Amino acid sequence: MAGRGSGAAGGTAAPFERGLDAARRGELSEAETSFAQADESGHPAAASALGLIAEVRGDLEGARKAYERADERGDRLGAVRLGLLVAGGGDWDRAREIWRRAEEREHTPGGEQLEAALLGRGAAGSGEALMASAGRPPSPFTQPVLVGAVTVLVVLVCVFLAYISNLGLPFVPTRELKVDIADGTDLVAGNDVLESGVRIGIVQSMRPIVLGGVPMAQLTLQLSRTKGRLPVDSTATILSRSVLGLKYLNITVGHSSRVFADGGTMPVSQTEVPVRFDQVLGTFNQPTRKAIQQDLVGYGSALAGRGSSLNDTIAALPSLFGHLTPVARYLAAPSTELIRFFRELNAFTSTVAPVAQTNAQLFADMATTFHAISESPADLESTIQQSPGTLQVSTRSLQVQQPFLVNLTTLGRSLAPGTAELRSALPALNPAIEAGTRVLIRTPSLDRNTQQVLGALKSLAQAPSTNVAINALTGTVDVLNPMVRYLGPYVTVCNDWNYWWTNLAGDLDELTSFGYAQRALLMFGNAAQPNNVGSAGASSPANGGAPAGTQEYIHFPAYGAAVDNQGNADCETGQRGYVRMLNGLDPQHRLFDSDSHTPGNQGTTWTGQLHVPRGETFTRVPELGPAPPDVPGNP
Repeated sequence: MAGRGSGAAGGTAAPFERGLDAARRGELSEAETSFAQADESGHPAAASALGLIAEVRGDLEGARKAYERADERGDRLGAVRLGLLVAGGGDWDRAREIWRRAEEREHTPGGEQLEAALLGRGAAGSGEALMASAGRPPSPFTQPVLVGAVTVLVVLVCVFLAYISNLGLPFVPTRELKVDIADGTDLVAGNDVLESGVRIGIVQSMRPIVLGGVPMAQLTLQLSRTKGRLPVDSTATILSRSVLGLKYLNITVGHSSRVFADGGTMPVSQTEVPVRFDQVLGTFNQPTRKAIQQDLVGYGSALAGRGSSLNDTIAALPSLFGHLTPVARYLAAPSTELIRFFRELNAFTSTVAPVAQTNAQLFADMATTFHAISESPADLESTIQQSPGTLQVSTRSLQVQQPFLVNLTTLGRSLAPGTAELRSALPALNPAIEAGTRVLIRTPSLDRNTQQVLGALKSLAQAPSTNVAINALTGTVDVLNPMVRYLGPYVTVCNDWNYWWTNLAGDLDELTSFGYAQRALLMFGNAAQPNNVGSAGASSPANGGAPAGTQEYIHFPAYGAAVDNQGNADCETGQRGYVRMLNGLDPQHRLFDSDSHTPGNQGTTWTGQLHVPRGETFTRVPELGPAPPDVPGNP
């Protein structure tokens, strides 16, 4: 089957390579088209690539069908991914059968590149690892107690990091900078702050402000302590990270010798909000696109078959333009006040626009009224005959109304200044009124929910157990603070956390003829020595006591240092072979290492740091529990 798949792929290499290049660039549609062409010709890896694209889009059924085609053509990657989908459905027996079939095949050419390009760098090789583990002996991590303990630890760490992730990670000192900007443009808390493409911080929060009567946004940034010292002439711009609408804040570093203080504010004059790509695309909405199509159809119909008419029009245009010149000169003259005419026309249409439908209905009603009048000429004639008397009554009425009209005129003059200011104020008031209307609708629901929250808070404050819990939490913090001060340098300076897990994995999964390596080492203790590394009833660490030449001695101090008293790296554990003898308090001077510290600084590890991070407190020795013995000359 593998031979048939390779032969089929020979004629489809070009489409497959084009698809792989497009996948590396992130252009999934182009990649899918090229892979589909190669798949139709029987290329086995192309079917696997189509399955990976279907997985990216969440189409697991389509991915399964593509992987089945690849498996039938003898492709190893397709079989591995098919086994993963089957195992995800709980059918582990069938998954093992598929993976055994995959193990008999050669690796898919470009398989790791496909997985890395379509599923991300971390996905490459994950399927092979799971396939390989299907036939191995049970791991020690199948023990419920060990799995439970590790799970609880990982969950606690993940919950803690998730809770504080938007406020910055622990042990990472930051600087705060506020940025006044005209428009937040869909920025949200947690968006990145970049400088020359390098992430130097995050947007912690955003709130509305008003400067000079103009509403704006103020961003609060949390910047890296090392990268956040920005010159005062630096600028900020909101840019799009992708066409999907994700934004980030880009900082352009200035050249001033002065820098923004911690908590300072960048003025709005040094910020910019460019036109976004999604705004440009939003111009061509569905009605606009339909109108453009109709325009093109209309222009095509107007021009089709009218060649001679167009020639006549072009021939007549010079004389027309000659007559238009004085007309345009007259219209352009300041005395014509054409600009004022259009300005007033715009004001008139703006006033009439809200009641356009009412005006249209008014004309329809007037047409109905005039039609009814025209149906009875005699009644119309009688109405005209009565008009003189009506006019006389109206004249006497206006004489009585004259004092009211005078007062109304005075009131109008008094209102004129306010009305003139209202025109400039309405653009700012209208959005506020519209937003307030929407908010007021939701206010009753918010009030009810707030009342429930305050009631629950009151119950919590009055509960007797609340004060007990707070006191217990205070005690926990009092215990954890000195512990973290002592253990922190082992993680931040010596990187022992990662080393321990890496070495533990190799210690537990190294298989020997006597079992795993950890068990085998314990079995090879010196049985002739009372206190040895394998004895269960040892009363002290391995301290000799066997015949000469076979003694076992401990060569590992109880409190190996991570830093010295000044915070410099002193990573003693794992930095060298064991010390032959370092036991200043042993009167027998036996060949073991029991002193707490090795003289001199041992320096950092391969991936550690030379000094405790700035701002982090530390201790060289534990502050709680029994203190290690004080060895003179070697503190």
